[in-house]
Amino acid sequence: MIRPDDVVVSRYGARFMGRQMPCAIGRGGITRRKREGDGATPAGTHRLVALLYRPDRIARASLPHWAVPIRPGDLWCDDPASKDYNQMVRAPCAASHESLRRADPLYDVILTTNWNWPIAHPGRGSAIFLHRWRTPRFPTAGCVAFSQADLLWIARRLTPESRLIIRP
Repeated sequence: MIRPDDVVVSRYGARFMGRQMPCAIGRGGITRRKREGDGATPAGTHRLVALLYRPDRIARASLPHWAVPIRPGDLWCDDPASKDYNQMVRAPCAASHESLRRADPLYDVILTTNWNWPIAHPGRGSAIFLHRWRTPRFPTAGCVAFSQADLLWIARRLTPESRLIIRP
């Protein structure tokens, strides 16, 4: 059953609290068989487990109290062979990873899901984030992306029960 505080996503867009908004999904579409590197967004119901933000770009007061700042050196491990696979780690990190503190604004605000977390299964795919899009509807590597305004609107209204529902 879908609740009003669930973020519902399909290839046509997203709905949250009665508001329709455009979004971008993975270049591989939506799949029920997610694999690392396939570029697909995993179908299903996912909990939203964290809200990360760049404190040098986003005002703390504009976000819920549970938002966590992204610090220099914060990374996300995407190496299936690493014990830290699909976890936030700190630099230096020898395993394959991506920086959460990017030069561009894509990760200024990140909502993280429980996809393949907290116990990650190697190769099943890492980190399904809700983040800012490059340009309207520009495909992601498997995440769900929104305009900055819509992403902040969502982040400010989430409840602890909110879920991300991705429909094929």
